[in-house]
Amino acid sequence: MRKAKPKKRVILPDPVYGDVKVSKFVNHLMYDGKKNTSYEIFYNALNIVGTKMSDNELSSLEIWKKALDNITPQVEVKSRRIGGATFQVPTEIRPDRKESVSMKNMIGFARKRGGKTMADKLAAEIMDAYNNQGGAFKRKEDMHRMAEANRAFAHFRF
Repeated sequence: MRKAKPKKRVILPDPVYGDVKVSKFVNHLMYDGKKNTSYEIFYNALNIVGTKMSDNELSSLEIWKKALDNITPQVEVKSRRIGGATFQVPTEIRPDRKESVSMKNMIGFARKRGGKTMADKLAAEIMDAYNNQGGAFKRKEDMHRMAEANRAFAHFRF
């Protein structure tokens, strides 16, 4: 490659929990540079999760982290063109990409949901992901199923 790899930006931890993962999630959630709004949405969603799942011994932040773990894919398929044919080659995902994909899936499926506010939608998606259901969890299962079906082409890995 001709150009040098760009340096990774340092992401500062969020103000309430002091967690870098929360900051990354809020950055994915943000529209048009409105970071305060997205922080507000995220914290409201965690409050909703905390009230609805109050019987659970975990805190709302721990529930969110467990939900993210539940929807994090391990493998994905990439298209690879070999001799005029395009194969779906299953490949493992880098750890930073795993995190990013899971966050984007959760936010994307929360936006598609029916609900009053974005905080309500996000809270519902977090609770579904925590209970191994919902759109984001289904997406992860589909990715794994696709990789399993195309395991025969794993030797084309690059």
